[in-house]
Amino acid sequence: MSETNKKHDIQALKARHKLLNECQYEIKPIEKGYTNRTLYVNISTNEIKEKPVTREMKEKFTGGKGFDLKLMWDAVKDDTRWNDPENEINIATGPIGGNTNYPGSGKSIVTSISPITGIPIDSNVGGYFGPYLKFSGFDALEIQGKAANDIIIFIDGNKGLVQILEAPGEAVDTHILSEQLVEMFAEKEIEKQHISSVSAGTGSEHAYIGCLNFSFYDKRRKVPRLKQAGRGGIGTVFRDKKIKALVVKYSGVKGNSNRPVDLDKLQRTGLKLHNEIMERDDQMCRMRKLGTANLVDVMNEYDLLPTMNYKFGSHEQAKNLSADVFYEQYLTHNVPDGCWYGCTMACSHAADNFKLETGPYKGEIVTVDGPEYETVAGVGSNVGIFDPRTVLEINFYCDTYGLDTISFGTMTAFIMECWEKGYLDIEKTGGLEFTWGNSGNVLELLHQISRGEGFGLIAGKGIRWMKDYFETHFGADRKMMADIGMETKGLEYSEYVSKESLAQQGGFGLALKGPQHDEAWLIFMDMVNNQIPTFEDKAEALHYFPMFRTWFGLQGLCKLPWNDIEPAGNAETDEPNKVPEHVQNYVDIFNAITGQSIDKHELILQSERVYNFQKAFNLRLGHGKRKDDDIPYRSAGPVTVEEYESRQERYDQQLKEKLDIEPEGKSTEEKLKILREFRESEYEHLRDAAYKRKGWTREGIPTLEHLKKIGMDLPEVIEVVKKHL
Repeated sequence: MSETNKKHDIQALKARHKLLNECQYEIKPIEKGYTNRTLYVNISTNEIKEKPVTREMKEKFTGGKGFDLKLMWDAVKDDTRWNDPENEINIATGPIGGNTNYPGSGKSIVTSISPITGIPIDSNVGGYFGPYLKFSGFDALEIQGKAANDIIIFIDGNKGLVQILEAPGEAVDTHILSEQLVEMFAEKEIEKQHISSVSAGTGSEHAYIGCLNFSFYDKRRKVPRLKQAGRGGIGTVFRDKKIKALVVKYSGVKGNSNRPVDLDKLQRTGLKLHNEIMERDDQMCRMRKLGTANLVDVMNEYDLLPTMNYKFGSHEQAKNLSADVFYEQYLTHNVPDGCWYGCTMACSHAADNFKLETGPYKGEIVTVDGPEYETVAGVGSNVGIFDPRTVLEINFYCDTYGLDTISFGTMTAFIMECWEKGYLDIEKTGGLEFTWGNSGNVLELLHQISRGEGFGLIAGKGIRWMKDYFETHFGADRKMMADIGMETKGLEYSEYVSKESLAQQGGFGLALKGPQHDEAWLIFMDMVNNQIPTFEDKAEALHYFPMFRTWFGLQGLCKLPWNDIEPAGNAETDEPNKVPEHVQNYVDIFNAITGQSIDKHELILQSERVYNFQKAFNLRLGHGKRKDDDIPYRSAGPVTVEEYESRQERYDQQLKEKLDIEPEGKSTEEKLKILREFRESEYEHLRDAAYKRKGWTREGIPTLEHLKKIGMDLPEVIEVVKKHL
């Protein structure tokens, strides 16, 4: 399309906009990392208003996810469901977020009540939206209600203007819509990088696993790039509310935009990490070259790469999905790939000039963002697809349709094993064959979800929903599906085989929102390095690391610069897995920006307050007890004879060493039963130890003493918790 025609089309789209409401606001300077106000938009009534951020709110909830959860708690009722008008989508960064001095400081946290779990879901995401929102004047954006027709919320941080626009003409799928929005709201070429949008896609309209795409404009590629808030179906809530897009416009990001108290200290601390990344990344995870897909080879080597619905942890064809293969054959080289200004980690790689071979955009040449490790493992090895080109095509369509690649991969693997066991057939799936590695039908399933038809309408509801449906309509074995359906709390597992790591089983099972690795990733500490051998050691890790990782979500930080790059000499420290020098960096930059004087212990306490508040929120909505932390047995051990015999030497040795049982002469079925009883018992002991360390009862309820100790004894929290003690 010529530039003249493109401009004509954009003008035609803008002409169809209907202004529903607008509000001017006063542009005020940020102080010590905070704007001290949030923006509330009700799209049922078209109300737009500011809310103050109080001192208590900062003390108790810090920022980011804490602000999101506090705003949502105050807005919903005890029986609010995901598709009720009062459910909210909240987006925030934190006091550190948006600074350009320390790598990985461009993150946002999005929260909502999830369609697949019924509890608050939070998702950490890159891109420019969160920082631009903050510099436009707001510590958080709170969206409530349901629009009658598709709308765009536009925040112009340069002019101090918020608009709600009825927008019937723009595309829904993100790769088209994000380009339209850049052309529409940037008045000249240089302003394109000052535009960031949030959108979902047609897949989010028909599935419970919808994700949000946050854009950042790549001025070298001249295209908006995308990062995903993937987990828990927030994209589904977004489209249910008839939000087509959120758009923010802001110019003038600077190194002191957060108005830090000690800019010199902030810059010195950031420079230290910049130098570490430049000097050591090639020796460590090679994020600047390969991104998170570097993990594929590592996970395969240690038998941790999910393969065929987590039955196995490695595969001889996994080398075809190596990060080096993607780098050599598809990824664009020598282009800065950071998703926020000043991040030298620069891990947001992309495949340019990629020609699509299926679906509604067949034949188009596109840029594919990624692939990230979770995508490669989820829609690659876990479904038996070992072709990198196919993985990229699935990656692209999941993104533009607004579908979580982790949930899509894990649920498709479940479908394939149900097919293998005879629970599904051609008649039940409407003509689709779900044999391992059947890439054509995996892609067709994706397109069906986007179109809202066929088996896609069943699959898109997620594993927990499918288990009920397959049992009721197809007579499938419920007990077996409970064992092999990799979900907890309704959320599909992220892509790690946890059978040989009891701590990681707890990391998945005890995670407040469901089995996502961003709360506690303990496999290497536990399984490979044997650094947490006792129940008490594992419980301590299940306390500390979720608290530490929660802190990133309070501040607007990416996890990767913490431990994917380590300073020289870290291995010789007392606690190398915590990377103590980097922990001190975080303390220093928080203090430099806010003027406070916290230490590493107060850092954990900030997280502990919000973590226990989120636990109380789960309880308030009818979840959050011990039974909700149950896990599918496949995440703890071998379910089938095939699984046991694939690692027979290992499992037989464990029967001898851990249970003093001689496996010789016993059938595989007998050995499976013995091993299962042992592993399930181990998980129960771990759960007891972890709850105790967290300050919770044996049922997983925070004690009143613990809430008072950490300063989260707010009356509304105590009222909820007392009902369950």
